Order: sequence, then structure tokens, then C-alpha cells
Amino acid sequence: MPRRTPRNALDRLRTPGRFPGFLKTASICALIAGLLSPISQAATAPEASAAEAEVTAANDHCGNQCSDILPPGQNGNATLAQILLNQAFGTLPEHASDQLGPYANLAKGYSGLTNATINNFFNDASFGVPSDQVASTINPAGRSDVTIVRDKKTGVPHITGTTRYGTEFGAGYAAAQDRLWLMDVFRHVGRGQLTSFAGGAPSNQGLEQEFYRHAPYTEADLQAQIDNAVAAAGDRGKQALADVGAYIDGINSYIDASDSGRYFPGEYVLTGHKDSVTNAGTIEHFKPTDLVALASVIGALFGSGGGGEVNNALSLLAAQEKYGVTEGTKLWESFRERNDPEAVVTVHDKSFPYATKPADPQGEALPAADSVTEEQLVYDRTGSAAGSAATTASTTAAETAMTSAKRGMSNALVVSGEHTASGHPVAVFGPQTGYFAPQLLLLQEIQGPGISARGASFAGLSMYVELGRGQDYAWSATTSGQDIIDTYAVELCQDDYHYLYRGTCTAMDKVEQKNAWKPTTADGTAEGSYTMRVWRTKYGPVTHRATVGGKKVAYTTLRSSYLHEADSIVGFQMLNDPDYVKGPEDFQKAVQHINYTFNWFYADSEHTAYYNSGDNPVRATGVDAEFPVWAQSAYEWRGWDPTTNAAQYTPPSAHPNSIDQDYYISWNNKQAKDYTTAPWGDGSVHRGNLLESRVKKLVDAGGVTRASLVKAMADAGLADLRAEDVLPDLLKAVTSSTVTDSTAAAAVSKLQAWISAGAKRTETSAGSKTYANADAIRILDAWWPLLVKAEFEPGLGSELYAAMTANLPIDESPSAAHGPTGSHAGSSFQYGWWSYVDKDIRAVLGESVQGPLDRKYCGGGSLSACRDILISTLKEAAGKTAAQVYPGDDQCSAGDQWCADSIVQRTLGGIKHSKISWQNRPTYQQVVEFTSHR
Repeated sequence: MPRRTPRNALDRLRTPGRFPGFLKTASICALIAGLLSPISQAATAPEASAAEAEVTAANDHCGNQCSDILPPGQNGNATLAQILLNQAFGTLPEHASDQLGPYANLAKGYSGLTNATINNFFNDASFGVPSDQVASTINPAGRSDVTIVRDKKTGVPHITGTTRYGTEFGAGYAAAQDRLWLMDVFRHVGRGQLTSFAGGAPSNQGLEQEFYRHAPYTEADLQAQIDNAVAAAGDRGKQALADVGAYIDGINSYIDASDSGRYFPGEYVLTGHKDSVTNAGTIEHFKPTDLVALASVIGALFGSGGGGEVNNALSLLAAQEKYGVTEGTKLWESFRERNDPEAVVTVHDKSFPYATKPADPQGEALPAADSVTEEQLVYDRTGSAAGSAATTASTTAAETAMTSAKRGMSNALVVSGEHTASGHPVAVFGPQTGYFAPQLLLLQEIQGPGISARGASFAGLSMYVELGRGQDYAWSATTSGQDIIDTYAVELCQDDYHYLYRGTCTAMDKVEQKNAWKPTTADGTAEGSYTMRVWRTKYGPVTHRATVGGKKVAYTTLRSSYLHEADSIVGFQMLNDPDYVKGPEDFQKAVQHINYTFNWFYADSEHTAYYNSGDNPVRATGVDAEFPVWAQSAYEWRGWDPTTNAAQYTPPSAHPNSIDQDYYISWNNKQAKDYTTAPWGDGSVHRGNLLESRVKKLVDAGGVTRASLVKAMADAGLADLRAEDVLPDLLKAVTSSTVTDSTAAAAVSKLQAWISAGAKRTETSAGSKTYANADAIRILDAWWPLLVKAEFEPGLGSELYAAMTANLPIDESPSAAHGPTGSHAGSSFQYGWWSYVDKDIRAVLGESVQGPLDRKYCGGGSLSACRDILISTLKEAAGKTAAQVYPGDDQCSAGDQWCADSIVQRTLGGIKHSKISWQNRPTYQQVVEFTSHR
């Protein structure tokens, strides 16, 4: 039987910092020579028999029609030797990057896709491992009640337990094998302790500041969340606690084994936690509260819609200042697009009112516009943390921390069996969690008492499969973003650190985290330190200071999942339980236990379903969720208990939900009519339209297959949303009269040819690193910011224009480093002014517009004046060189258009990967079509 190569020499991991260049090749080789003789990992994890390795798959109802993919690769651990080899020669550990190539190749390979060739671009996600594909088999820590089998192709762990404890022990052990360093990084991020653990680089400072500001938990807070979640969930809560205990035991067993065997992640040496020669130093064991800290990071990144009420207020005040209260409010509401009738929705023809605009707003606490200051977070800076340059660097890093993960999130295409070739539903879906090395997610299969699933889970939270498939059903999620965060104005009394709570002057709670760092091999940032300080109130942490009606206030942010980071565990436990989920109704009940804001999708051999999860607070009558309100009993969430931050929540029936709709699409778009989402930009043009148009066309034609649905996803993933849905109307306005300027006419011709070719950003051929229609793409990339500013700033005025762009950035093209995701992030076209331009240009053209803007902006409503603006900005754009449009960065030289768009696996450790061509699709993705049902 083939055996998997022991990973004492083939594990890989990464460090949040730069690997310095002073280690030359010769010294690297000398060091490697002394590192290639650690004790074999297999010696501490006995091999099981061949009979045990052959996992049966009698419970698999997918009929070899389930596939998945998760780049760059399963192996997210690397020894010091492997890191040094990678840095010196580009050598990659086994299974570190073997899913990146197939994932990247779909961008050019999808056009000829058939059902038979899907697994050229995806993994076979069937249960079990055929005996001839077994690479390794171990009983971790010598346990007889669990076996971990890894397959040859991808190295994914298939964990099979005969006891519940053994199963979860194996899940923890396998997670540590694949992501120990990453798990350690993020438990420190969740506690605001990253710099003291991994170094004081500005990026590390920014990351810990971003999360500590929003989740400043003490150890007592973390433990209380466990206790409360278990107490509230009955027997399932007790089982979850036992599962967590076994899972952590597995993690810690691997830590001990890898430490004694010296095949632990090399980042521990590079960051000074272990000595490469003597092995001195400690890798701290995990404990249950670490998982809550991890969950708080994931929840903040992907499952906490809302906030931004202070910025909303400032932009409303700017609009009222320019146009008066009535007209300014009308303007603001038209740009907010709370319930745009032209917005693409996931649930068809049903209304689910939530966070709608009240007829008579009550309790609003709008600030004096010039009085707002952001609450200081960092104090007592010393060493490399001191000085204006250091402060600016860490502040900038905090503002952009993890936005590539936080902003671009996930899509789903699900078609009912009524419209498929087989008569069984087909789904192509997955989360967009950003591109990192190692990836935030890991793949696994878990089979044991009460658990039967394969799929992806966040590293360190993989006691259950969080997105994946069961025996005869599959599920996935996209970020929904409905508003579960409100801002309260607490009136100050006595001083700046006391406030009125229900009539009593109450002291704020001061929570601090002191961090210090020294230079290491991984991060040469000079010695420094600082203290992060958050002032907490009953209404949540303080975020801003201001005056309201002459009164000094602190603005606080209250999130319904705050102090409830552990509550969702029961929902995931249910999704993994084949005795619980037997159909779409059970699925919907399971995800109702998930308090984070997600859209959940389901498919089995007969049914499809959808449910929008999250603890949606019931707000007091008249409270407008868009703006700050007074921290008074009359305006609090109904039934709110400040001690536990529990409240009354909207019932499941009020959440957008559906079973067996003809088809579902989601790309972080509006869920349903009257359901207000927190992010701006749910208007007539949204990237969800790219899926809607393609899937609807397939459904209308009938006979949908796995291949045709993958093609639709991949085709949408290469489309430039602006070019497909807005550019035709822009050119209609430009060509409403003959274009006589030769430069503009040539640009129009190139843009029209690009539209005719499909308006995609795609290579001329696989690996060419050159775009077809490159000039047209360059022109549009240059034109968009110019035309938006010229179209809207004259009517809005510079101050209001700036305030509105603070609410919604104007662009998010793949190369837009100024956009919310930054460069090289893959996910694109989620946020932008596309709807505004679309509605305005159509109005100027005299076309019908539902939910129009408050006025016509382009050229003041004159088509000829608008046309002049468009042509002049188009000429300016056409004259910009590639080097001006794509100025270059630490990844690309100036003028390299393909590179500017390219996706980079952002290093969270020591291993680096090659760039891949841009495509706009989920990071982890499933393709499923079940052939039978239990």
C-alpha cells in the first residue's frame, strides 16, 4: 500500500512578516543540512492497517458527482528547512500548491468544459479514499478509535472515528498538521496580541488593532461566552463542549509530537519562539477560549453586517447643508438605495421587511458635523511604535486590515431539478475568503458517531465541516450583510469616562492590552511597544466622540453577536449530523442556530433551499437603523439584557427564506424585496446581475448540467461589470451625435469591439499574461474614476462628493489598489458607483428609470452637456499610458496590466506562491449533483 511521505520534511507554514534577504544561498544550504534529521512524524503517529485505511463509502449518495477546490493546497505547515528552501529556490512542500494550478486553469479552460472534465479543475469530493489512492494512514497518538487517511492527489485528511471523542481528537490533530501556525496567529489576533507573538510590523499592528477595537474581550469574557452558549443549547451544547475538548486534545497532541520530533512549523523558529539548534522554547497548548478568540475574528470578517451609522450621519448632514433638510434628505436616500426596485434579489417575488425607513424617525442623535472625532485606541507608544510616521503606518494598516477577506465574499448558483438535464438539482457555490498562504480554510472529511461530512472549515474551528456536503445533501454560504450593528449616543456625565445609563451616571469599563516586540529573523521591526485601550459601555465599545444638541456624547457600537461568538457552534453541529438533516426544512432549522449574517444554500437529489441567518434585533418603533440613536430605554433593542447582550430577535419566518425556487443566485446582493442590507450599493447594477442573467438564460433553456452551471459561474467571473452593464449606455450617450474627435472615436471603437467580444478581462491564451482587448480595458480603467468625478462632483459639491465616496467607493476593478479590497485580491466589482452612473445616464438619455436618483447629474441633465463631459474624460483616459493606469507596486512593474490584475496568495507564513490570472470567484468552491437520497 502506498504511503504518504512523512511531513517532517514536507510540512509548510507562513509568517506574517517579511523574510529578510540576508540569508544567502550558501548559509541556507548549511543550515538545511543540520535540519533534515528530525524524528519522523510517523514515529509518533502509528500507521494503521490497510484494512482500516480503506474507508467505505456506502453512505455517499453523490454518485461521483461532487467536486470541490481550495487553493493553494491542503498543506499549510512547513518546517524551517522547507521555508528556507522555498525562500532560496522556490521549492514547495508536498501538497502546498497542488490545487492552485487547477483552480487557475479554469479561467481559460471553462469554455470547453463537460461533466467528464470537471475534475480537471476540481477535486473529487466523494467520501472515502480508494485503496490505490491512499498516501498515508495514521492512528494519531496511537489511538485505536480514530484513523486519519490522506489521499495521494491532494493530501486531504479523511478522519474516521469509532467514538465521538476519537473522531474529534482526530479532527484537531489533522487541523494542527495542516494549519498549526495559522491557528496560532489568529488566536493571538483575536486577543489583540499579534505583535508580541509575531513581530511589530505595521501590518501586524494594523491587524490586531482592527479586531481589538471591535471585540475587546477579556479572558473572563471569552469563558463566559462558552458557558452561556453551552447553557442555552441543552444537550447539544454539552456535546459541543465535549467536542471542543476532544478537538483541542488532538491539537495539543500534535503540538507535543511535532515539538519532540522537531517537525513543527518553521515560523516558530523565525519568530523566536523556538531555537533551531537546542529546540528550547515553547509552543503553547490550545485551550477552549482560544477557539472563541478565533471565532470572533471569523465573525468580524464574514458575519457581522452593519455599523457605519456615524459616517451615514455625516454624509446626510453634508447633503442637508448643501441642499436643505428636505432636498438633502431626498438626495441622501436616493444614493442609499435601501430598497431599490431595480436591484437583483435572491428570493423572487416575496417581501421580507427589515430595517426599513420609518415614517417618523425617533431618537436620532445626529452629531454637530465638525465635532466628530474617532476614539483613540493606541497609547504609550515607545521605540519603533513611536513617532508620526509609525503612527500613520499602523493606522493605515488598521484601516485596510484583512479587507481582501472582509469585502469580497462568496457566490452561489443553485438550480432546481425541474430545470436540469438529470432531474436532480445542481449547485455551484462557495465562500470568497480571500487568497492567503496558507488559506484561512482547510479541507477535511469527518466520519464518526453523529458526524458525516466533507468540506471546508476555518482553521482552528474545524471540529465540524462548516461548508460542504453530507451523505445526501450539500450546503454553502455567502455573506449577507444585513444590519445587526447599531450605534448609540451615550450622554457623558462627570467626565469623559462616565455616561448616563438609564438615568444613573455610570463609569465606563477600561479594557487594555499591552504589547511589546523585538526584532526577529521573520520580522526585523525594531523594538517597540504600545497599549491598546478600549472604553466599554453597556451599549458596547466607544468608537467616536461628538456633541449632539450641545451635549457631549460618546458613540458606541453594539453588535448582536457581540459576547456571542460561540453561539453558532450548535448550528454547524446540526449540519454535520446525518440524523438531523434529512431535507430542506431540517437544513433551515439548523442554520437558524447560526447568529452570524450569512445567506445559506442547500441542495439534495430532490430539493433546493435558502435561508438568511443572523440574530436580527427587534428595534424600537421609529428607530432608523441607518443613524445613531440616543442610548435611552425607549430606543434600545426590544427585550435587551445588557449583562449578556441578549435581545428579542426577528422570528425565522421574517428572514428571507425559500424552498424549491426555480433557481437561486447570490453574490452578496440584496436578499429580497424590502430587506435592507447594511452595505451601500444594492442598486440597478450589482455583480449579482452577472450571475442572474446567465443562470436565468440557462433555466429558460432547460437541461442545466453541472458543466453548464460551472461555465456560467466562470464566465461571470471574468466579466468586467462596468463594461457589461454600464458601458453600453455610456457609449450610447457618447455616440448620440457623431464623434468627430479622432482620439475619442478611436477609443469608442476599441470599447465597442470589447463589448462585442464579451467584455471580459481574459488572456489571449492560457499563460500569455497579456489581455485580449488590452487597450479597451486600459481605457475603461482610466476612464471610470474620471467620468464619475466629472459626472457627479459638480452637482454634489466637493464636500458632499467626498462624504458619499466615504460611504461607497467609486470603483473596485481588479487592479484598483484604491478600492476596498486593495490590489491582487481577486474579488472585484462588489462595491462601486455603477448603479449611480447607470441610473443617471439612462435618465439623461430619456429612458425609464425605476428608483431614480434625486436629480440628473451628468451635464445638469442636458444630453449634449453630458456628452461633452464624457468625451472630454474619455479623451483624457485614452491618453493615459499603461504605466500611468497601472503604476506598479511591490508585486508588479509599472504598466504590466495582467500583473496589476493578478491574484496573489498573501503570505501569512514563510511559503510563497506564484501569481495567477485574475478571476472573480469563490476561494473554496463545490460543484454538486446528488443522484439519490436516503
